[in-house]
Amino acid sequence: QVQLVESGGGLVQPGGSLRLSCAVSGSIISINAMHWYRHAPGKERELVAAITSGGSTNYADSVKGRFTISRDNTKNAFYLQMNSLKPEDTAVYYCNAEISLWIALSRRTGDYWGQGTQVTVSS
Repeated sequence: QVQLVESGGGLVQPGGSLRLSCAVSGSIISINAMHWYRHAPGKERELVAAITSGGSTNYADSVKGRFTISRDNTKNAFYLQMNSLKPEDTAVYYCNAEISLWIALSRRTGDYWGQGTQVTVSS
């Protein structure tokens, strides 16, 4: 099976930076679109950033110009560089990807999620 693990979250002051990583492991055939979501208490889950297999990116208006999503196909990993962080960015951040993999000698494609990493922006 496939596993996604986020890392890089923590406590940071307003204006600071963090870099989140998502490592993907398993019998992977290919990783297609990759996404970062966040979920803050009392708010709906929000798509923060997305990157396609071709490298095209898209961002939520609230983070555009501050966050950058990237991927490293060699390492089966993708990242979210977060700069100029604001208290409003406080949330649990989740990586998500559409992945094709081998299961019981059969090709399967599905949507997979990491466990989440906490980002807290506070002075």
